[in-house]
Amino acid sequence: MRLLVTRPQPDADAQKEKLKARGHAVIASPLLNVEFLEFSELPLKKAQALIATSRNALRALRARGAFADALHTPLYAVGAATADLARELGFDNIHQGPGTARELLRLLEAECTCDAGILIHLAGTRLAYDLKGALEDKGFDVEQPALYQTRRANSLTEDAHAALGGGSLDGVILMSPMTARTFVTLVDTPELREEAAKLTCFCLSSTVAEPLKALGEVHILIAGRPMEDDLLALVAHEAAN
Repeated sequence: MRLLVTRPQPDADAQKEKLKARGHAVIASPLLNVEFLEFSELPLKKAQALIATSRNALRALRARGAFADALHTPLYAVGAATADLARELGFDNIHQGPGTARELLRLLEAECTCDAGILIHLAGTRLAYDLKGALEDKGFDVEQPALYQTRRANSLTEDAHAALGGGSLDGVILMSPMTARTFVTLVDTPELREEAAKLTCFCLSSTVAEPLKALGEVHILIAGRPMEDDLLALVAHEAAN
């Protein structure tokens, strides 16, 4: 298949290589840009655990310091990809949870106790789910420093714009609601709208797919689980049929 990858870097290039290895032709046009923020020293001595619901939070932590001390604090990571990066970075006590923050809540409830210390959610400025609020409702003390922010791209890359406008793409991969909303905005032009409606939209979840309704009758496929491997398997299945 001829596919458009829309993840922020460096994940866009990593996904592009995975798809190319499976025989697909791929163009990367990141629709979100990640910026690391300055933040205060983390209160690690008071923490029973860290929570990472994004690989970008771990990258920001490494980039801005306080990293070495954090490596020995228990880390609850959402999904395999975040846990794998934590392992690669040197965290030595990793608890891998399911693929969403909402599902991770159940693991935190089961394994953490309210009187054992604070939980530190390493977060971005935009969150799809209020994990801090949900944990506080259960009696936990939670700090949620913003380590990074995401900004929407102002346009598709030149090669992506040309490929989409020329009708030479079969599908687009969308991994977050914000990415999907950005995609809808950027293709809502006279020269792109008609071609965009012809694409197969491979979405990580139903929440990601929701903004695509603005495009009208589009072909949407949703991964069985909100995990990249499941989404790539969905692409492979569609390509084979």
